[in-house]
Amino acid sequence: MSNTAPHDPLVIAGKTYRSRLLTGTGKFKDFEETRLATEAAGAEIVTVAIRRTNLGQSPNEPNLLDVLPPDRYTILPNTAGCYTADDAVRTCRLARELLDGHTLVKLEVLGDQKTLYPDVVQTLAAAEKLVADGFDVMVYTSDDPILARRLEEIGCVAVMPLAAPIGSGLGVQNKYNLLEIIENAKVPVLVDAGVGTASDAAIAMELGCDGVLMNTAIAGAKHPVLMASAMKKAVEAGREAFLAGRIPRKRNASASSPIDGLIG
Repeated sequence: MSNTAPHDPLVIAGKTYRSRLLTGTGKFKDFEETRLATEAAGAEIVTVAIRRTNLGQSPNEPNLLDVLPPDRYTILPNTAGCYTADDAVRTCRLARELLDGHTLVKLEVLGDQKTLYPDVVQTLAAAEKLVADGFDVMVYTSDDPILARRLEEIGCVAVMPLAAPIGSGLGVQNKYNLLEIIENAKVPVLVDAGVGTASDAAIAMELGCDGVLMNTAIAGAKHPVLMASAMKKAVEAGREAFLAGRIPRKRNASASSPIDGLIG
């Protein structure tokens, strides 16, 4: 069974996707590397920092949409670099104008420049405004199960708790909080931030996450395109392992074959 099988789709805001790996478009050396890494990752949803990327705002500069066309990829505008709810809402409205009415957005409102940890108070305020304004909001948040539930109640279409701080590469630091969120959510739960290598992505998927979003782990690798390929395999393997159901952990080994009844 593969995560690309028709009977195991990822559904976000009513749209079905085969890939459960979402990738960022920043930090690559150029748009060509961005294109190659995105293809190697098999990503169908790519997130774009509206405040930092040209999507047509600057007609005389290279346009990301030329290498990642919207007819092939779902463009996910994000509010990276926003520190207030009002700033995030303005950024999403700008994205909607640039992308001809596009409503799917990734909301992130940061608390400080050192940790890039989410400001949950401002995130809640922005989510309420954006949902009321007709946006489909995928929301970056802390790994707080109560907050995740509140964001779902507001109407967010996906909850995206961090595994560890953005860009840290520390991997999943609190699997029990993630499990609590996953087990109670009725919308997709995707790990966003903190993944460093393929095993981190696999662990997140084995816990039951619906997907993983990453940028730095791929773009910051020594060989980004190769790492993108590794992440694709890791997400698929982690999903298959989750669906298969792992054996229980035991302190002692158990024989593969029973020995009861053997002579002697």
